[in-house]
Amino acid sequence: MANTPQARKRIRRNERRAEINTNRMSRIRSFVKKVESAIAGGDKTAAADALKAAQPELARGVARGVIHKNTAARKMSRLTKRVASL
Repeated sequence: MANTPQARKRIRRNERRAEINTNRMSRIRSFVKKVESAIAGGDKTAAADALKAAQPELARGVARGVIHKNTAARKMSRLTKRVASL
């Protein structure tokens, strides 16, 4: 258990940040799933719109430090390629 006041504060802070980061990751996954479901449905316009909404979410995740830059780039690239192939 933490003994110093700084360590206790760090534990409280880490719990708050973990909750925020979990919510951010969940939001990003939701946007990506919308794109994937539109692709599975074969609706190109819906998939393109969903992709347009998901790209800023992925970029925001990178800016906030929730996901790695290359991970976001890879996801965007793969989704874009799949939407274009519809």
